[in-house]
This record gives sequence, structure tokens and C-alpha cells, in this order.
Amino acid sequence: MSEVKHSIALLGNPNSGKTALFNLFTGLNQKVSNYPGVTVEQTTGIAQINNTPVTIIDLPGTYSLVPESHDEAIVATEFVKWAKGENTPDCIISVVDATNLMRNLYLTTQLLDLGKPVIVALNMIDLARKKSIMIDCEKLKNDLGVFSVIPVSARLNEGIDDLKRTITQVMNSKDETHTVFPIPKPIQNAILPLQNWYQDTFKFSENLSRSFAIRTATIETTQGVEPPDPQLITACKMDLKKIGFPYETLEPTLRYHWLDQVVPASEIPIEKKSKSEKTDEILTHTWGGPFIFVGLLAFIFQVIFSWATVPMNLIDVGIAQLGTWLAHHLPTGLLSDLLVEGVIGGAGAILIFLPQILILIFFLTMLEDSGYMARVAIMMDKAMTKVGLHGRSVLPLMSGFACAIPGIMSTRTIDSWKERLVTIMVLPLMSCSARLPVYTLMISAFIPDKEVFGIFGLQGLTMVLMYFLGTVTAMILAVLFSNWIKTERKSSFIMELPPYRIPLMRSVFRQVYTRGKLFVTDAGKIIMAISIVLWFLASFPKINSSNGETKSIHSSYAADIGKAIEPMIAPLGFDWKIGLGLVTSFAAREVVVSTLATIYNVENDGEDMISLSDAMKRDKDPNTGKSIFTPLVALSLMVFYVYAAQCMATFAIVKRETNSWKWPVFMVIYMTALAYFSSLIVYQGGLMMGFI
Repeated sequence: MSEVKHSIALLGNPNSGKTALFNLFTGLNQKVSNYPGVTVEQTTGIAQINNTPVTIIDLPGTYSLVPESHDEAIVATEFVKWAKGENTPDCIISVVDATNLMRNLYLTTQLLDLGKPVIVALNMIDLARKKSIMIDCEKLKNDLGVFSVIPVSARLNEGIDDLKRTITQVMNSKDETHTVFPIPKPIQNAILPLQNWYQDTFKFSENLSRSFAIRTATIETTQGVEPPDPQLITACKMDLKKIGFPYETLEPTLRYHWLDQVVPASEIPIEKKSKSEKTDEILTHTWGGPFIFVGLLAFIFQVIFSWATVPMNLIDVGIAQLGTWLAHHLPTGLLSDLLVEGVIGGAGAILIFLPQILILIFFLTMLEDSGYMARVAIMMDKAMTKVGLHGRSVLPLMSGFACAIPGIMSTRTIDSWKERLVTIMVLPLMSCSARLPVYTLMISAFIPDKEVFGIFGLQGLTMVLMYFLGTVTAMILAVLFSNWIKTERKSSFIMELPPYRIPLMRSVFRQVYTRGKLFVTDAGKIIMAISIVLWFLASFPKINSSNGETKSIHSSYAADIGKAIEPMIAPLGFDWKIGLGLVTSFAAREVVVSTLATIYNVENDGEDMISLSDAMKRDKDPNTGKSIFTPLVALSLMVFYVYAAQCMATFAIVKRETNSWKWPVFMVIYMTALAYFSSLIVYQGGLMMGFI
């Protein structure tokens, strides 16, 4: 491969399709979702542009070079480095949503100040055509002063070849842009001292110095740049005030004034309600919208049970047959016991729930890529504000239904540290996919499969209840944490609603495959290791009997550990086997299922593999003869796992994002206490009401 000599930077607003273009260029599979906050760090890749290797830099989506969040600060800092001559790209591709030129081109006007060639990639041109929006690309190019304006559709792979040819032209051309957007002479005179300071201090070009001067007069400090003397800034503001110009809005006023002249001359819209607007009248209705959302969730969870039944049964039978075959064909001994009872019995029990997890991921990805998730964020904004959260908190919280870790990372889009921290603290209460095996196991075994109101299944509604319980509790705690954590100003919430789109199925299935693979590989490693350790603890020490040494689960090391904590958990309705599962599931919540599977298969003493659900139903207290697992115990256990803080990876990411051990430790303490007392109330309250 030849040496990479050229570099190109991709910049654009959130949800402009920037990362989709990056994937087309490089072949990398970055996550592409139809809402802001996906790319939160700089990503680079190598693309072959007409047989020439080019470094493609994908920066987080941002509305401007004035940062209001962590990811926007990354872009602003990188731009300053380019201004100082550090790793400046040969060309900038400004990815613009063709259906919203005015809002998207604001960033483009800032990028032009760098003096490097700028190519405007008019993405989503297919959607613009559907809206009957006609854009004169040549006129837009001339009025803006960019190198070229190329209409593309990353979704349909349209215009990509034209964009690559234009990139080649840029690399072969040494011309730089010198676009200067017009500003009134009095304002030019007022900012001239600041402009001269930037020219003298950093050797910036005249145009770039003027841009920094305007920004400094507006917000005083610029990300990554040492500010001028405060007296110089104050004098500039006074001069602006004398001519009657509000310096607080100087930059956006000047740039939008320019765009007010450029955009209407290049864009010919036809005023009519779009399909998205008509759809929003129904799906985002003030009262009907939330009910539709809850109905969708109920439908999804009911589908999880109905669609997954056949593949789950096939996996269950396959694992059972494999374990039985190994038990009958392998020589009797430790290796046979380890494989059948530990590996197959423990780790295999988790694989049964893979179809349900994949179905959940499929529907969540469909909602994301269709644009509906952004609507949910808008619908929930007022509610979020009332409980002390940010409108942007909705998206990380919704991501938490799949996994808390990417949800916590995506809180970087929240500019207020207080609101970001509160979101992080309550986000693990959103029931992630790791809880799904626990819910499914208990619901399928102990909740009757019958209809409610002739529409919904009781099992599906129980699942919805678990998710609802965690969500409501998160909102309540958000209020408490917001009043407890004292910090600076509240932030604003600005989000563009993307048009509804038919999700690309190849992208959807790619996400399903990727997350399913992560579950099997990453979680599988933990589950495999714990299953082996548990097998050992449950199989030893051996006891002397008339037939020689034999295993007894009740006298094993595992039983000793479980029985040591049994007095603490007995008020919750849990025995020592469940207690052992609670301990091991601190590694990952789903481990409790494999723990129980390993224990019951060891107790079965290497005979034919048994169904975990059947084993739980048959399990009796040796002292009382009563069933260990009942519907009330199952409900108590599910409530415990709604709140339980079992996930070491989550604690690690909280430590990284907060840069302190204080917050993950606090999270473990409060969630464990909440889980214990909630489960206690459910079980003891149920007993008092006559339930078993």
C-alpha cells in the first residue's frame, strides 16, 4: 500500500449523515442512528479515492464551532489546531442536510474561515426531492465561495462517485479559498483591535483572525485558544454597544444575515405539509403520543415472547441433547462433569435467551433508524426538565434499554455537568438486555400465558411492568439527585427532527449481528469463566458414602457461601441458591441464570440435562417440603434485578466518565439498597396479602 499523503475531514450537524458517508468511504462499520450524539470521539479511516489512499477524519456532529457539549468541544479544539497549522486537512467536506440548508450551512460558513477548500456534500438529496425542494448547486457554490456543492444520498449511495471525483480535483489543486462573508463597516471597525491581536499573536490569516475576533466579542473565550486581554474584549464590546449592536448575538446574527441572502436564492421550496409532519400530528400528539409509545413497547415485549418461542425451544432442546450425549459418551470423571454440568449446563443456559435479545435489539434499532426515537426525545423533553434532566437525556436513557454502557458514553452530548451526572446516576435503572434473561426465565416459568382485556398477554404486560418500574424510579430519583447535586446553570435543548425514513435493513441487521456477537463473545467469556468456577464450588468437597466419594450440592463450597448470606436474603424469599446467583451476577446480571443452571445440573449429578425452568418448579425446601420458587418469589427476584447494581463494566465506565471513584461507589450503594428494600416490600407485602 502506498504512503498516505492526503487527509480529508468530515464535519456536519448531528444527524446530517456524516458517519454514513464515512462508512461508505472507508468500509468501516461505525454506528449510524437517526438521532444526535452517535459519534462522540474522533474516528479515522483510510479510503481509496481513485486509487489514491486518503485519510478520512470523522469528527463528532456539531451545530457550530461554539461548543455546548463534550463532543462539540472536540470539534472546536480540533479546528483551532488546524488554524495553528497542526495536521491541517487538505480539504473539508461539510456534510449538509439538503432538507434544512439554513441550519446546516451555519457551520459551513465557519469552516470556510480556515481558508482550506470546502466541499459541500448535500446529503439526503433524495428526501429533498420528495419534499419538492429544488437546489441550484452552482449558484450555491458561487454565493458561498466553496470549492464545490455535490448532491449526494449516503442512504442510496447516490452521488458518491461525483464526490470522489471532486475530492481528487481538490487534491490536485493547490488553490485555497478566501471567502469573506460581508459585515457592516462599523462592526468591522469595532472588532479590528481584536482581529489585529489574533493576527499578531497566532499569525492567523486576516479572514481567520476576523472570525476569531467576532467569536471572542460574542462569547469572550474560544475553545483551545488563549483569549486576548479582558480590557481589549471589553473595549470591543463597548464600541459595539455604541453603534447599537448586541454583542451577545454578534456571530449568529452576522452569519445568518449572510445565509438569509444566500439560501433563498438557491433553494426553491414548495410549501406543503410533508409526510413526516402529517405523521407527527399523530405520533407526537400531546396526549396520544405517549400512549402510542407505551403501546409500541407493550407490542415489542409481547412479540419477544411469541416470536422467540420456537428458536428458544430449539436451542433448549439442542443444548439438552448435547449435554445428554456428552454425559453418555464421555468417560465418567471430572472432565465429563465439568463439560456437562459446568460449561453446557451453565453457559448453555444463557444462549437460550439469545433470540429474545436479538428481537429486542432489532426493534430498538428500527425505532432509532426510522427517526421515531428523536420524536420520543421531543415528547419527553418537558417531563425531563421537570425532573431535573436534560432533553438530551432521553436518548441515553433509551439506549440504556439495550445496554447502559453506550448510554452513559452518549451523555457527553449534555453540556451541563449536573444534568449529565444525574443522567449517568439514574441510567442503570433502565432495564438493559442483560436483565432480559432474568425476566424471561421468571415470567415464562411462573406467570400464566393468558390474555388480559382480550388484547394483551399477561406475560408481556409483566415485562412492560418491569421496564416501567425502572423508568419511573429513575425519574423520581432524578428529582432527588437534581436537588442534591448543586452546580452551575441549566443548559438548553435544541434538536432537529429528522424526517421519517424507512430503515435500511442491511444496517439494521448489521447492528443486530454486532450486538448479538458481543453478547455471545464478551458476556460469554464471563459466563464461561464463572460457570467453571461455580461447577468446582458446587462439586467439592466430596463426601464419603457407602459407595465411596460422591458429590452433594448441600455440603459443597457453593452451599457454604450461599448459606452464609441466606439469613440476609431470606426475608426477600430467596434461598442460598438464589443468594449465590446474586453474588456471581455482580460480574454481569445475566450470570444469575447460568449460576442457577450450573447448580441444578450439579445437583442432578451428571444425569440427563434438565430444563432450568423445570428444575426451579420442582425444587423443594428439604426442611418444609414447600416450593422454593413461587410466583411471589419470582416477582420479588425480578424487582430486585430491576434495581440491582450488578454490572462491573458499568461501574468502570462511570468511573471513566466522571473521573472519580466516588460516583460508581455511590451508585453501587444506593442501587443495592434500593433493590433490597424494594424486594423486601414486594415479598413481605405479598405474604401479608395472602399470596404465595
